[in-house]
Amino acid sequence: MKKHLQKTLLCLSCLVLGYHYGHAQNAPSVPQLKNMALQFTAGSQGLGVDFKYGITNSLSARFGGSVLPVKANNVFNFSSFESNTVAKAEFNNVHLYADYTPFESVSWLRVVGGAGYLFKASGKLNVTPTGTYKVSNYQIESEELGVMDVDVSWKGVAPYLGLGLFNAFPKSRFNVNLDLGTYYVNSPKSTIVGTKLLSENYKLEPQIDQNLKDYKWLPIMQVNFNFKIR
Repeated sequence: MKKHLQKTLLCLSCLVLGYHYGHAQNAPSVPQLKNMALQFTAGSQGLGVDFKYGITNSLSARFGGSVLPVKANNVFNFSSFESNTVAKAEFNNVHLYADYTPFESVSWLRVVGGAGYLFKASGKLNVTPTGTYKVSNYQIESEELGVMDVDVSWKGVAPYLGLGLFNAFPKSRFNVNLDLGTYYVNSPKSTIVGTKLLSENYKLEPQIDQNLKDYKWLPIMQVNFNFKIR
């Protein structure tokens, strides 16, 4: 009896396996869904969001943008010149990157390349004199000097190259990874606007542009929070 039961179960198992194998062979092929994720970023280029799409197991693309508004008071001091300063930095961009994992055995390391469009990338400094100044035999009050605004701006398309640490996509629903890289930006353009006795300082613009012409690398370091869509 036991032998007959074992033979019966074996035959049924073979029939079930044969049915599933034949069904799988005849069923139309279904394309494999690619990884998709929403990425929220925080770092030196501000706060942003990216949409990520897996092209292959080792290559993915992401498109997004970020904004960085920063304001600080009295971070600059000028010797022998009493003043209040207000510094602002704005960095707004959209970007398209590709993440490539060159070594399957080192899946946590990615090479990242692409470009960003910097539609606003500037540093601004407002200088308001506060002291009393002596020039030759004259004393000049701060109200007579006026105020001065210095604006240094980078704009346009900027190539990007860097490294990504940790997996591009979550294995389950969520993960965190890092980006370390740099933009190659255009030479900055400065603008100086002064009032009253400081109005002639616009003549310093060519000298500032010359001093900053080699500042073409904009380092990027950011943390990415990834939420898998599928």
